[in-house]
Amino acid sequence: MLERLQRLLLGAGVESTPPERVARLIAEREIESERLIAAAQLLIGCVWTALYILAPKTFAVERTFAPVPVALVLYIGFSLLRLMLLRRAFAPPWFLALSVFFDMALLMGLIWSFHLQYGQPAAFYLKAPTLLYVFIFVALRGLRFSAGYVLLAGGTAALGWLALLQYALLTSEAPGMSITNDYVAYMTSAKVLIGAEFDKIIAILLTTAILALALMRARRLLVAAVSEEAAHRDLERFFAPEIANHITHAEDRILPGRGEMREAAVLVTDIRGFTRLAMTSDPDQLMAILAEYQRRMVSVIQAHGGSIDKFLGDGILATFGVSDASETTAADALYSLEALLQEAEDWRAARRARGLTPLEIGFAVAVGPVVFGAVGDDSRLEFTVIGEPVNLAAKLEKQNKVEGARAMTTAETLARAEAEGFRPALPPEHLPARTVEGVESPVDLVVLA
Repeated sequence: MLERLQRLLLGAGVESTPPERVARLIAEREIESERLIAAAQLLIGCVWTALYILAPKTFAVERTFAPVPVALVLYIGFSLLRLMLLRRAFAPPWFLALSVFFDMALLMGLIWSFHLQYGQPAAFYLKAPTLLYVFIFVALRGLRFSAGYVLLAGGTAALGWLALLQYALLTSEAPGMSITNDYVAYMTSAKVLIGAEFDKIIAILLTTAILALALMRARRLLVAAVSEEAAHRDLERFFAPEIANHITHAEDRILPGRGEMREAAVLVTDIRGFTRLAMTSDPDQLMAILAEYQRRMVSVIQAHGGSIDKFLGDGILATFGVSDASETTAADALYSLEALLQEAEDWRAARRARGLTPLEIGFAVAVGPVVFGAVGDDSRLEFTVIGEPVNLAAKLEKQNKVEGARAMTTAETLARAEAEGFRPALPPEHLPARTVEGVESPVDLVVLA
C-alpha cells in the first residue's frame, strides 16, 4: 500500500541512489542551478532598488529610520558574494541553507520594520503586500530541482510569519483587545484577524508542499535524464558518435536482423608486421603502441566525417556516409586517407626520435553499396556494415604489400571522389587490370602513396 501511494505521488522512478558518475553529472547541474538562482536574486535586488528609488515615498520624509535601503544593500551584497562563490563551485549544503535563512530573515526583518518606519502599531505590518515575495523566494529554490531547499524556504517563511504575528499580539497596547473576528475592522484598523494570518501561513505551507512534491517527481525525471545522458556519453566511447545518436534516438527498439542500404566508402588501416611485434613485446608495451596508434588514426578519421565501425586488433575499419548520409563519401574517405598518411609519417618520426622502431601502416579505400544494421541477438547486439566494399577494402590493404605501396584504392573510387571534388595531393599511379587475391575479376587499382 505504501509503495502504491509512493508511486502515485512521486511516479515511477529510478534508483534513489544513482551511480557515482551520474551523481557527479547531477551535482554539476545543481551548481549551474544555484548560479541561476543567485543571478535571479541579484536581478530581483536590482529591480527592488530601482523601484525604491523611482517610486514616491509614502512615509514622512523627516523620519530618519529608513530600513529599506539597508535591507537592499545587505541583500544585493549577499547575492553578489553568493554568485562569486558559486562561480568557484563553492556550494556546501550549510552555505546554501544559510542563504535560504538569510533571504527569509531579511524579508521578514524588512516587513517587521514597516511599523517603525510608518509610526504604526506592530499589527500594521501584517497587511504589507511585501509578504507575497515569500512565494518568489520559495519558487526560486525550485530551480535546483531539490525539494529539501524548497521545504526549508517555505518552512522558514511560515515560522517567520508566525513569529511576526506573535510579536504583533504581544506588543499591542491591549493584547486582549487587539484580536477581532470582524473582517472590516481587520482591514481598516490595527486589529488582528487570526484566521486571516493563519490563512497566509497555510497558503505558504501548501504552496511549498505542492512545489516540493512536483520537484520530487521532477527529480526522478532529472536522474533518469542524466542517467541517459551518461549512458549516451559512454556509448560514444564504444560506438561512433553518429551510431550512439542512432541508438539513443531510435523511435523503436533496435532489433537484430534489420538493415538499411547505404552508399558508402570503407577505409581499412593495418600495422605492418604487427604479429611479429606482438611476439617480441610485453603486454603493456604492446597495448601502449595500440593505444597511441588508435588515438592518432581515430582523431583524423573522425575529423573528416568518418565513423569507426570496429577495431580489428591492429586494424581499423571506418566508414563514410553510413550513419549520416553524404554526397561526398568517396572524397571524404580519400581526403581522410591523405591526412592519415601524414599522421602515420609524423608517428614514425616521433618514434624514431624516441629511439623506437618506426612502424609502417597500410591503408585502403573502396566505395559501393553496403548494408548497415544490427547483428547478434537480443542479449548482445553490434552495429556493422556488410557488403562488397568492406571485403574489397580489406583485400586492397593486403594488396599494398604485393604492389609495394602504402595506400591504395580502385580506379572507380578515385573517379567517384574526383567527381565529388577530390583533388589528390600527389599524382596517383594507375595499375590497370590487376589480380587481387580473393577477387574473381581483375581490378583497376590506384596507388596513392
